[in-house]
Amino acid sequence: MNIIDLFSGAGGLTFGFYYNLQNGQFVRSDNNFIFANEYSVQAATAFSENFPDIHMENCDIRQLSREHIEELIAAELHENEEVDIIIGGPPCQSFSTVGQRIFDDKAKLYQEYLRLLNIVRPKMFLFENVKGILSMRETFYEKDENGEIKHRLLQNSTTKKQSRRPIVSGYGEKIIDILKKNFSDIDNGFGYRIYVRVLNAVNYGVPENRERVFIIGIRNDINIDFDWEFANTPPLSIKEAISDLPILNEGQSIDYYTDAAVNDYQRLMRGNNVVLTQHFCGIYGDKIRTVIQNIEQGQGKDDFNTLVDAGLIDSKYKLTSGYHNTYGRLIADRPSTTITNNMCTPSGLRCIHYSQNRALSPREGARIQSFPDWFRFSGSRTDVTKQIGNAVPPLLAIKLAKKIKDLMEPDNEY
Repeated sequence: MNIIDLFSGAGGLTFGFYYNLQNGQFVRSDNNFIFANEYSVQAATAFSENFPDIHMENCDIRQLSREHIEELIAAELHENEEVDIIIGGPPCQSFSTVGQRIFDDKAKLYQEYLRLLNIVRPKMFLFENVKGILSMRETFYEKDENGEIKHRLLQNSTTKKQSRRPIVSGYGEKIIDILKKNFSDIDNGFGYRIYVRVLNAVNYGVPENRERVFIIGIRNDINIDFDWEFANTPPLSIKEAISDLPILNEGQSIDYYTDAAVNDYQRLMRGNNVVLTQHFCGIYGDKIRTVIQNIEQGQGKDDFNTLVDAGLIDSKYKLTSGYHNTYGRLIADRPSTTITNNMCTPSGLRCIHYSQNRALSPREGARIQSFPDWFRFSGSRTDVTKQIGNAVPPLLAIKLAKKIKDLMEPDNEY
């Protein structure tokens, strides 16, 4: 397949189209990537390190002109060849139900995906985003005489902290309905048949409950149909996924394995890797250390505060900010909750190690996301955790890619 990869990040979705899974190993597929696009310098650097043969356009997607896109395609494809598929998902933070859900410029980047569909007109497309996009509406804000959005100050009743929120003047259509309408009728009737489904990565070999919306579009003149039937995989627990990684103490970094892999998932993640990267733990203050030491598997902020209220822990340690499931300890014999950008921060959404008194390391987060240990990330800790937390899990991507390739090339065997 000839592929264009948009909003690629470090390459989670890319991974699924770049590799096949054969005999317990990742094997390079025969798919051809015309180019990839990513705005973040650090994510683009990681992408190019892991996929050195894919041309990377490291720029704001809005800077990709029709002429340049057509030049890139012409340089890769022979006459009469077409782009088979565009893959990718615009930034999801604006749509996420965890956060302020502001309809900002990032939220409008889905319009760039539509623009490139209009230019390229591939046979298919794959669009991915968070589940919150199903309920997010186009939002209109009050503006001042200079056209700037007006804000109001809100104060948290518990912490007394103030935050600025834009003043909403009205709501429009749901984003998902706008997408469906535009995908179905691109450029005066040239459009796509649309298939939408929420998939949970835990059903596809990933040791993580991670629900994401996937939209498949098939061009109206392509006589194939899409269904969402996959061979599901039994759930994998977090302990099964990461128990072979070295024990870490505060302030420690380890770049070698200390134990053997004990199951097929761990062996797949290791491959032929020798040097372990991004497996480290920060240093905590007294309050964070006290919280971690007093939280059991499955517990979190509310359980800790119950101990404080009962007089079992000094009141100076009481937690006054964060959601109810922050400071949460993972449960060893269950899949992980959704890995986020805050996986290395104990106050994040349930990211404390199931048996060690610390948050997950970046490498553990990557393992849970199904990135193999030889996959490299780039930049600061914040950059790395963002690259991991924003990604489509590679094993889920492989299942999707195989399904799509079987439709596009029914005689293909892999």
